[in-house]
Amino acid sequence: MKAIDREYTAHPFFGARRILLEMRDLGFQVNHKRISRLMRQMGIQAIYAAPKTSIPAQNHKIYPYLLRGVNITRPDQVWSTDLTYIPMESGFMYLVAVIDWFSRFVLSWGVSNTQDADFCVSVLKRALRRGKPGIFNSDQGSQFTSDIFTEPLRDAAIAISMDSRGRALDNVFIERLWRSVKYENVYLHNYVTVQELISGLSKYFRFYNFDRYHQSLGNVTPAGLYLP
Repeated sequence: MKAIDREYTAHPFFGARRILLEMRDLGFQVNHKRISRLMRQMGIQAIYAAPKTSIPAQNHKIYPYLLRGVNITRPDQVWSTDLTYIPMESGFMYLVAVIDWFSRFVLSWGVSNTQDADFCVSVLKRALRRGKPGIFNSDQGSQFTSDIFTEPLRDAAIAISMDSRGRALDNVFIERLWRSVKYENVYLHNYVTVQELISGLSKYFRFYNFDRYHQSLGNVTPAGLYLP
């Protein structure tokens, strides 16, 4: 799973068949079925559109994608969230974050050893204590389509948007965040304990928000654009 994560982070357009070939080149004796199962467990899929790659839980409402062609011009216009796999020395955790699209500012984040909706909701509520977006975007994962996750958004009269099935590029800014987090922090430290992971990520996100200049933002930090 660590090897899959590195390959996928470097080449997010790879699907299970291409990753299978890469894993075999690394010496892993695996088949397509196992690669597909591990990718589902990790919550990853290729960024190109493909049928039946993201199946939400039954009876969960799926909201339309609202951001196609939208010009993002100000903070708190659009927020988005996502969940990613974090490899550790022994085992793994999941990381979820909420990001402001205009500034790339990370509003809140959290880690868990499961993909349950509860910890995603706690991260969402911490973000909402900072402010309120016009639109909130996520993928169609069951954590984000669940009533306990969408209820705080509905209660705050926030428009809910969800990626088209199999289209990770619909949430491209947080996909770029995951790449930065992993290459600039996680892969460099090989965290052993959860507490070490939390401490390391805390330092990294402070750096990312307040000290990391983004060329795409005109060489300004996320905090420089988001905070008044």
